[in-house]
Amino acid sequence: MIAILRRYSFITLLLMFNFSAFADAPPLEALADNAKTTAPVSKIDSASQETTITKKWQLLLSFPLLAGWNKQADDIYKPSFSAHSRSNATKYVIGIHPLHNPKRLFEVYGPIVDFLNVNIPEANFTLEASRNYEEFDKKLYSGHFDFAMPNPYQTVNALKHGYRVFGKMADDDDFRGIILVRRDSGINAVTDLKGKAVSYPAPTALAATMMPQYYLHTHGIDINHDIENRYVGSQESSIINVLRGHVAAAATWPVPWKTFSKENPQLASQLEVKWQTEPLQNNGWVVRTDLPTQVADKFATLLFNLDQHQQGRKMLARIPVTRFEPANDASYEAVQAFIAAFIKTVRPLE
Repeated sequence: MIAILRRYSFITLLLMFNFSAFADAPPLEALADNAKTTAPVSKIDSASQETTITKKWQLLLSFPLLAGWNKQADDIYKPSFSAHSRSNATKYVIGIHPLHNPKRLFEVYGPIVDFLNVNIPEANFTLEASRNYEEFDKKLYSGHFDFAMPNPYQTVNALKHGYRVFGKMADDDDFRGIILVRRDSGINAVTDLKGKAVSYPAPTALAATMMPQYYLHTHGIDINHDIENRYVGSQESSIINVLRGHVAAAATWPVPWKTFSKENPQLASQLEVKWQTEPLQNNGWVVRTDLPTQVADKFATLLFNLDQHQQGRKMLARIPVTRFEPANDASYEAVQAFIAAFIKTVRPLE
C-alpha cells in the first residue's frame, strides 16, 4: 500500500512540475521558425527562462525518490536475460563514449548487450552510460570498463591504460567532422565566422570537435582568438544550438546528424552542412588486457557477425553503421599522427 501511494505521489508531483515549468514554453518544432522570423533572442530573457526551468528541475530532483530514479534511468542499462539463472555468471561492464545522451544510448546499444548476454551465458554484461566526455574518460583510463567503444582519440589513449584494440566501427568515410549553419545565416566563407561563436560537443570529441577545429585552422581561422568556442556537452546540443541561433555554426559528425535529420526533418531542413573534413578511422572497440581471452573472442565474434543475420542488422541500423570489424592497435596509427599535428598547430590537449 505504501509503495502504491509513493508511486501516485510521484506521478502527481511530476505532472504538477510539468505544467508549471513548461506551460509557457514553445514546442520544439517552433524553435527554428522563431529564430528565423523574429528578432534575435535576448540573451537575458533566454538565460532567465533557462535558469527558472533549471531551478525547478533542481528542486524536483532534490526529492530522494526522484534523485534515485534519475540516476538509475540515466546511468545503468539493465539487460534482459533468458529464463535460466545468471547468478554464477562473471560480471563485465561495457562503456560507450557519449555519442548520444544516456537515454538514446541505451535505446541504441541496449539490444546489442541483450544479444551478447543471451549468447555468452557464462558472462553478465551491463551497459553503463556516462553523462559527458570527462566522466567517460575517468572511467576508461581508470580501467573501470571491461569492454568499451571509445572515440579514436580515447582509443589511442586507452592503450596506455591497460587496454588493447580488438575491433572498430566500419564505414570510416562517415568518421569526419561536419560544420552546420542555418540556411538563412548569410555565412558563405569560413572567414565569415570570425567574431562569432561555434558549438562543439566536448574538447576531446575527435570527429565532432578536433577535426572541425583543425579544418577551421587550415582555412584561415585562429580558433583561439578569432571565434568563441562553446563546448555544449553532446552532439544533439551542438545541433540545437545552431538551430536556435545561439551560435553561428555547429560542429558534429554524420551519424548524429543523420539521426537528427531522420527524426526531425522539418527542423533539419533549416540547416545545411556547409563544410566537412577528411575522414579518419572510426570509433574503436577495446578490451582490458587482463580479461579472459575466451570471453573477449566470443564477444568479438558475435559483434563482427551482427551484419550476417536479420536481428543483428536491425541493431546496426539503429546506430547507424553497416557492421563492426576486426582491428588492432596498429589500425590507429593515422589517428596518432593527426593528434600530434593537432597539438602542434591548433591547441594543447589535456
